[in-house]
Amino acid sequence: MAVEKACRRCRYVSTGADKCPACGSDDLTENWAGFVIIINPDKSEFTQLIEAKMAGKYALRIK
Repeated sequence: MAVEKACRRCRYVSTGADKCPACGSDDLTENWAGFVIIINPDKSEFTQLIEAKMAGKYALRIK
């Protein structure tokens, strides 16, 4: 089973990746908690708070 990792730079959660597909960073961690799924980042006020640029799963807390 692949492990989900969150990017420390942009909070994007990916499965089985060595680099973040959203920002390209290789600073990923398995130690995160809570998540939000962004469907339409252009119309969401929350995406402005976390600076999300693409649809997907984002970690709320990164430890």
